[in-house]
Amino acid sequence: MFLRLRRLFSISISAAALAALAVSNAVAQSAGENAHIAIENPAELSKDEALRIYQSLQKRMARGYGAAHLDQLLNYQNWPLFNDAPYISATHGKRFVNSYANRMAHNYGTLEAGEKLPLGSVLAKDSVTVTDEGNVHPGALFVMEKLAPGASPDTADWRYIMVLPDGSLFGDTMGDRASSVAYCHSCHEMVADRDYTFFVPEEFVVGN
Repeated sequence: MFLRLRRLFSISISAAALAALAVSNAVAQSAGENAHIAIENPAELSKDEALRIYQSLQKRMARGYGAAHLDQLLNYQNWPLFNDAPYISATHGKRFVNSYANRMAHNYGTLEAGEKLPLGSVLAKDSVTVTDEGNVHPGALFVMEKLAPGASPDTADWRYIMVLPDGSLFGDTMGDRASSVAYCHSCHEMVADRDYTFFVPEEFVVGN
């Protein structure tokens, strides 16, 4: 499987191709009002395979998301990373994701039921689509930012942002296209006791 995927990596993805991909992703996402459009046939990868794929795209992804010029995400790949390899997230369309948190979110990894993350905490999940046919490309960057008390009562004072691979903004609950990402909080209400944040599957937690 990995050899077949690696051959695809050797083909450089042009800026035009990434832009076209971002547009197609946006259209697909718009079709589903209450969930991320799921990948029908995600690849089955070992941790090593998933990690090598991510590492081969990592710098390109950072440059793409950086075009959004969001200060909250500056150098996010240097933040603490809580998974030891990318893992499939059913709540993010069966894409392979990584869970980063900035230094303000110091208790993200140890959060107990009923505890809260501090003001200024930012969580970032970048993503990669890998299908069992060998198609590989960057996915969206999913972001949560903890706001001041009372800033957004409808979302428990969380701001949700989705950035497409070319840096275009798919939606921001506190800005443009807020309705496009309104469903994010509905999903996160499932983990309201953990301050509305999902954590890494146990078998992927760093150190386990």
